[in-house]
Amino acid sequence: MNKQQLASKIWESANKMRSKIEANEYKDYILGFIFYKFLSDKEVAYLKKTDWSDADIEKYLVEDDTETLSNIQKNIGYFISYDNLFSTWIKKGEKREFDVSNVRDALSAFSRLISPTHKKVFDKIFDTLQTGLSKLGDSSGTQTKAISNLLQLIKVIPMDGKQDYDVLGFIYEYLISNFAANAGKKAGEFYTPHEVSVLMSEIIANHLKNKDKISIYDPTSGSGSLLINIGRSVSKHISDKNNIKYYAQELKENTYNLTRMNLIMRGILPDNIITRNADTLEDDWPWFDESDPNKTYTPLYVDAVVSNPPYSQAWDPSDKGTDQRYARFGMAPKTKADYAFLLHDLYHIKPEGIMAIVLPHGVLFRGGEEERIRKNLIEKNHIKAIIGLPANIFFGTGIPTIIMVLKQKRKNTDVLIVDASKGFIKVGKNNKLQASDIKKIVDAVISKESIDKFSRLVPREEIRKNEYNLNIPRYVDSSESAESYDIYASMFGGIPIKELDSYKAFWDEFKDLKKVLFKSDKTPYVKVAVENISLAITNSEDIKTFIDKFQANFAGFEDFLDTRLILNMKDISTSKEEEFISKDLFKRLEFTKLLDKYKAFQLLDDNWEKIAIDLEVIQTEGFAATKQVDPNMIVKKKDGKDIEVQDGFIGHIIPFSLVQSVYFRDETDAIKAKEASLLEITAKYDEILEGISEDDKESYKTCFSEEKDAFVGAEISKAVKTLKKSGEKYATSSIEMQLIRVSELMVKEKSLKAAIKTDTEKLHSKTKSKIEGLTDEQVLKLLHDKWITPLIKDIYNMPNTLISTLTSEIEKLAQKYQVTFLDIDRQIKDSQKELSSLIDDLSGDEFDMLGLKELQSLLGGAKND
Repeated sequence: MNKQQLASKIWESANKMRSKIEANEYKDYILGFIFYKFLSDKEVAYLKKTDWSDADIEKYLVEDDTETLSNIQKNIGYFISYDNLFSTWIKKGEKREFDVSNVRDALSAFSRLISPTHKKVFDKIFDTLQTGLSKLGDSSGTQTKAISNLLQLIKVIPMDGKQDYDVLGFIYEYLISNFAANAGKKAGEFYTPHEVSVLMSEIIANHLKNKDKISIYDPTSGSGSLLINIGRSVSKHISDKNNIKYYAQELKENTYNLTRMNLIMRGILPDNIITRNADTLEDDWPWFDESDPNKTYTPLYVDAVVSNPPYSQAWDPSDKGTDQRYARFGMAPKTKADYAFLLHDLYHIKPEGIMAIVLPHGVLFRGGEEERIRKNLIEKNHIKAIIGLPANIFFGTGIPTIIMVLKQKRKNTDVLIVDASKGFIKVGKNNKLQASDIKKIVDAVISKESIDKFSRLVPREEIRKNEYNLNIPRYVDSSESAESYDIYASMFGGIPIKELDSYKAFWDEFKDLKKVLFKSDKTPYVKVAVENISLAITNSEDIKTFIDKFQANFAGFEDFLDTRLILNMKDISTSKEEEFISKDLFKRLEFTKLLDKYKAFQLLDDNWEKIAIDLEVIQTEGFAATKQVDPNMIVKKKDGKDIEVQDGFIGHIIPFSLVQSVYFRDETDAIKAKEASLLEITAKYDEILEGISEDDKESYKTCFSEEKDAFVGAEISKAVKTLKKSGEKYATSSIEMQLIRVSELMVKEKSLKAAIKTDTEKLHSKTKSKIEGLTDEQVLKLLHDKWITPLIKDIYNMPNTLISTLTSEIEKLAQKYQVTFLDIDRQIKDSQKELSSLIDDLSGDEFDMLGLKELQSLLGGAKND
């Protein structure tokens, strides 16, 4: 199930629940039940792996069997009896035997049967769900019905960890965004958008890439998405992902439970999950076991801290004077805890550690205590980078935000300042970072690269001169230059050389093109030297040479992709492969500065999602999955209810449309031709309808819709039958003849629709059989067509896009000064003269003539008496 299908099902279910619970509370129920299903399925999978049959599970998976109970607890950390399995609930529901008490009993039993070794991970994890069941209805019956509806949704939600997205995080984000009005103004503070999370994770992961064992900590963990993403990014560089230890602290109990659920569902070992439900600022973590605090006291220092704390939250600094977190830097003001969270994070990283935190933009320039803290952070050399994010990127708040990256120890004293506020796409009401935006930021931070209008390495001395004000526009100007007009060129024509110089990157690459397009008269201005700019650019030797270079550099790229993706599909690491391919892509683009490597990366990433999903399916289900078809389930209305029905089949991996384009081109073209004929009939209907007068429509009014903008087929058939019976002959333009034409078209239309339906069903059946009977060689060719061909096409189109952009810019520049003010003035004078001469031929009464004489005077002429 992809994200869009999942979102649709969640929204449908949420709407059904709205009369029972607050919209923003719905997530607690759906996420809790999803996690229970995950644990239930995990236990069943473990048992089947140890040779238990379905019959064994039903008969022997009981709490009274202490040996089985102990064995399961030892291996997975908990025990769920057969009666309490999620799958058993579904079976009971089918027999109308399910009741809300089944859920209460199961959750109570789960809490009681957690292994002592996993108590910290699982203890009270279902409390939010358990205490909320009573809100689902006024009686046991209504609660049972509400839960049954939820279970039907949840049973189809994927949770095997094979998805390319964080399922719980996605559902959480989706619900937060759709229920923002109900969830509260600051709902977005509890979820870090996936793209921001990936950005922070990639920066952190690069710093940690040479470590064998890693510890990471999120003191305001929310849904746990930041920790999950940093773990995923780090695991690309580490040999054993089980060498990553996750620490999380969260204040709100329901969100704290979500952190634990999410980490467990991503396959992280329980021993690597250490979580606390506590106030980060009031109850700091050195960790100790409450039963033996003296012997177990362990100050928490980690390799990396990531956090997205609540913005500008009030806090109580009154008793924090001796707190080691703040002693060296200063105390954040009580109305804004932003720097309190930052200093907390900094305190907990090891000497070689790194941290990244999301904060409101105001922390860069606000005065008072915050200015003092900022000064100390700069002087003690902790701030590595500041990244300005696009506005409106978080749910529930549109305030500008930044990511600040800090280290405990740094050799350099400069600060990289990045203005990434312009790089995003609009998705609904929010802005979203694209993969290319993320990569560009990460690359700039890693290489400490200064890029015009994007990033700059700022010396500490400059920051001192600015009195420790770190406001991004002081250091990086990302604004677009306002268009200006040259006075001389506006009056006399020509193109200013200084405006041509703004295309210097093009002239550096295309050294003779400038001479081809423009001629100089030894002034600071040039004239266009060709009649057709587009043709001149396309045919120039510089452009031809550039295209030849591009093709030479990308020779073998298709074979390279084929080797990487097709030949090695069973062994490829999807998490690492995109980066590997992007390095090759960037290397091939090194011959020019004109083609943006990050645009090329975006093209790769746009294609990568479908490639990665297919690869993971093949690796987990085997190559046979490529020859598999699945029922195509759609939702239809029946008796006022939405029901799921099958509408043919879809390819599990190979799309029907692709197979049809390769193996059934004639059949596909024949259907398209018939569909085109149908469209022609519709056009003819419109043409005939427009030619019929309102009076004629009135005389046969039953043949037309009430609005008289469409034909009524049944009535036309009746009318035409009567007309033909009469034996009369009608004029070609008569209403009667038009109705006969429409009747003939309707017969043809009906026949075409029937033929299209029959042909489509035959083609669908042939396609299904073809996929199921594909040879291995045919599958590989189709995978090439699905994965590689579209990417190659996109990449090879880059030079054409570049040339088109250059042509458009030069044509626009030429047109800018093509008509001068002198030309306009001349045209005005000619028009005045022409109008004045026309007035000479006019006549009227005394007052008309006086008015015309005055108008002619204004036009610069003289009315002849």
